[in-house]
Amino acid sequence: MTDAVEYIQSPLCQDFSAEGLTVSIDIYRTEDSDWILEIVDADNNSTVWEDHFETDTAALEEALDALKQEGIHAFVGSFS
Repeated sequence: MTDAVEYIQSPLCQDFSAEGLTVSIDIYRTEDSDWILEIVDADNNSTVWEDHFETDTAALEEALDALKQEGIHAFVGSFS
């Protein structure tokens, strides 16, 4: 028997658009974990941070900073 893990979605989740592209900033956690940051493109390719965040605000700040510093193209497309 396996217990399903329930995720708590942050109210700070949002879409980010630049240069004609849009990604989703997903911030979530389990009841027993810190916040997880994931950026997902329109084709469902995702980038997940290895480090977790104490607050959802810190995760959002990291996402927006990464998108500004690296550009949205760094988070769009297949990474295989």
